Amino acid sequence: MPMEAKDIEALIRDGFPDARITITDLAGDGNHWAAEVIDASFAGLNRVQQQRAVFAALKGAMDGPNAPLHALALTTKAPA
Repeated sequence: MPMEAKDIEALIRDGFPDARITITDLAGDGNHWAAEVIDASFAGLNRVQQQRAVFAALKGAMDGPNAPLHALALTTKAPA
């Protein structure tokens, strides 16, 4: 069962309560999402470290072939 944008945002928000989060359905099918996460905690981290932190916040929602979140294009950055 696909995840809804609000569910993806809620998982990310749990890990990054003060972040600016934008979730976009890329294909209109509820299976292919993009997320932009802008958070001060990313300052000083490289892109891989930032994205690993966001994937950790997803708490396994992308793990395995039967996971509810199929695809997520992720953009992360610290605020300017």
